[in-house]
Amino acid sequence: MASELKKLGFQVKEKIGGHGVVGVLKNGPGPTVLIRADMDALPLEEKTGLPYASKARGINAAGNEVNVMHACGHDIHMTVFVGTAQALVKTKNDWKGTLVMVTQPAEENGLGADNMLKDGLFNFAPKPDYAIALHDNSYLPAGTIGYRSGPFMASVDMMDITVFGQGGHGAAPHTTIDPVVLSAEMILAFQTIVSRMINPIDPAVVTVGSIHGGTVHNIIPDDVKMQLTLRSYKPEVRENVIASIRRISEHYAKAAGLPDDKMPRISIREPMTPATVNDANLTARLVGLFRNTFGESKVVETDPYMVGEDFSRFVMPDNSVPIFMFWLGTLAPETIRMAKEKGEQLPSLHSSQFAPVPEPTIKTGVKAMSVAALNLFNQ
Repeated sequence: MASELKKLGFQVKEKIGGHGVVGVLKNGPGPTVLIRADMDALPLEEKTGLPYASKARGINAAGNEVNVMHACGHDIHMTVFVGTAQALVKTKNDWKGTLVMVTQPAEENGLGADNMLKDGLFNFAPKPDYAIALHDNSYLPAGTIGYRSGPFMASVDMMDITVFGQGGHGAAPHTTIDPVVLSAEMILAFQTIVSRMINPIDPAVVTVGSIHGGTVHNIIPDDVKMQLTLRSYKPEVRENVIASIRRISEHYAKAAGLPDDKMPRISIREPMTPATVNDANLTARLVGLFRNTFGESKVVETDPYMVGEDFSRFVMPDNSVPIFMFWLGTLAPETIRMAKEKGEQLPSLHSSQFAPVPEPTIKTGVKAMSVAALNLFNQ
């Protein structure tokens, strides 16, 4: 990414907040527009069998060698990013202002944008008047743009829970306090938080994504470790979910007969990822532009998603930067039609079967992002 920007004449700084890259192109007086793309991949084996299917291997956070693929389409994001940079450099005579191009690492763990901001991103680049980004969509046809004003993606918390018990022989469970059974009870109780403790019109998700405990068949362990993801839009809903998990965990542990010094240990990773909320005025402006560019039928309003995105951090701590993220359709219309006819679920993002159609997806992305930037520069 740095090499591509340098070839186009950008002032470039690398290794911001880890592997982050920022390029700045000053083109006379005018607004500053920031365009961001994320770069990281996921530890999955790509199983589509397509010619572009990844064969890459990498080392995961646990130090193990694993297959790697862009199952969230960040390779699309980077390709559109390069094409947009090229288009805007070629049309320099048609706009005035400062273009800031940011490629961000570590979006998947929610830390990349925060790391770049803390490492002085805006000491090198000017603070933007607008920040825009796109994300590929695994349900929309290629050539289509999806949008939503206001809440677009949810806030995300990563929670770790250690459930303590009193281990012993698997043949003598009456002499133990089994943390495996206790964890199972807690997991089931967590499912009542969204269904019974949150207003039904307020979206929230509680997912236990990982549970590990014990070593062999016949030993009841001393503890079990769980990893959860919590998602919401409203701060008060988030606080309610977290408080409910703490309360349920402690009460179940007490009911199992555990002493106070063996209450579940709960930690939440900081920083959390805030909700992505599209600026209403900026959304209306660019959606109107997209409709004029692609046609009414190609620009569709979508529901909010419970996935998270740390592009939300570019609003800045004082919410002074209007942001807009939009969906980029990726699938062949025939693929969508056949899935509907067969009653099959299309592969989601983060699936080993995610199969975007490259050329129309990338061309639409470059065109949409380029016309958006040109519109913002030429106020």
